[in-house]
Amino acid sequence: MTEHVVNRESFAARIWRKTLDGVGVKVGLAWVALLVFAAVFAPFLANSMPLLMSKGGVISAPVFQYLSVEDAGILVTFFIALAIYCLPLGTSQRILLFVLGTLAAVVLVNVFVKPPVLVIYDVFRTAAYTEVDWRIMPPIPYAPTDYLRDMVSKGLEAPLASEGRIHLMGTEENGADVLSRMIHACRISLSIGLIASGIALFIGVIVGGLMGYFSGIVDMLGMRLVEIFEDIPTLFLLLTFVAFFGRSLYMMMVIIGVTGWSGYARYVRQEFLKLRKQDYVQAAVASGLPLSSILFRHMLPNGVAPLLVAVSFGVAGAILSEATLSFLGLGVVDAPSWGQMLDQAVKSSTFNWWMAVFPGGAIFMTVFAYNLIGEAFRDAIDPQLSRKAGVTR
Repeated sequence: MTEHVVNRESFAARIWRKTLDGVGVKVGLAWVALLVFAAVFAPFLANSMPLLMSKGGVISAPVFQYLSVEDAGILVTFFIALAIYCLPLGTSQRILLFVLGTLAAVVLVNVFVKPPVLVIYDVFRTAAYTEVDWRIMPPIPYAPTDYLRDMVSKGLEAPLASEGRIHLMGTEENGADVLSRMIHACRISLSIGLIASGIALFIGVIVGGLMGYFSGIVDMLGMRLVEIFEDIPTLFLLLTFVAFFGRSLYMMMVIIGVTGWSGYARYVRQEFLKLRKQDYVQAAVASGLPLSSILFRHMLPNGVAPLLVAVSFGVAGAILSEATLSFLGLGVVDAPSWGQMLDQAVKSSTFNWWMAVFPGGAIFMTVFAYNLIGEAFRDAIDPQLSRKAGVTR
């Protein structure tokens, strides 16, 4: 009975089941899930303003009044993705619905969300917000850009060194809470990893698919293009653009994505060269199906397995590129990032271990988690490893 059920599994379900067999991939997925949770709910986990409070019998939620467009957009997009995942739809339908829902969310958030232009965190420590009937504060009662100037902060403070204030990971040179900045920095690491890899994957699948399907002169020209882009040093190109056009997270995403697609193109080309002579592909051609349907609906699902491994390593590489740029002092200025905090640890006149250990550990764990996921996918996809595992059993 068990063998009969296993034999009826789809290829994707079988790969996913084999991937989850290991302990390492579960650790990696748990860490990524923790990062996603922190990135989505960062304003509710670390903020200087109350989540809920009652004053004179009137209940209010200051945190919602001060939500930025980015905060609201991430929240709405997350719940849209969660709702679509629960619907009984196919993969292509889910992707299309997610794209449309995200575009609608971006438009609605920009129209209806109007936060105050200036946020003064000192106000939330005055009597108007402290002398109330009751209030519920976030677990970390400090915003990432709350430098505690009204509390005569001493700047850098070691973890749990303050009297009357609890900073679990200490403070940075300007007096801001490190744990709060660590939580909010998850957004930059996840967004640059996923979006940059998404851009690279989109370009690589199209170019690699055309090379593998048509072969001949198209393949030769495509491979020359791949070789050109493989010779572009991404880090130096990022440094050049930052020097001429200033610091921009979106520019980093585009540059990393545009220069990182060649590996995906090689994987897709290799798979399509094997699949183009298969009977079902020839049947699709004889039926007169359009090229886009043949490439992306019939061939790509059967050749996507190696891409899963490449994408996991690509996301880790993109995160390292952003961390390196921030470490060099050329990253985003108006948002906290792990590389930026490492830069502060190095530039300080004295070594402050908490400014190096916590951001550095987060970068290591994130890259390590994606590598564990990639290794698990590779082991599940490789037929030789599967046969060896079967012989061992």
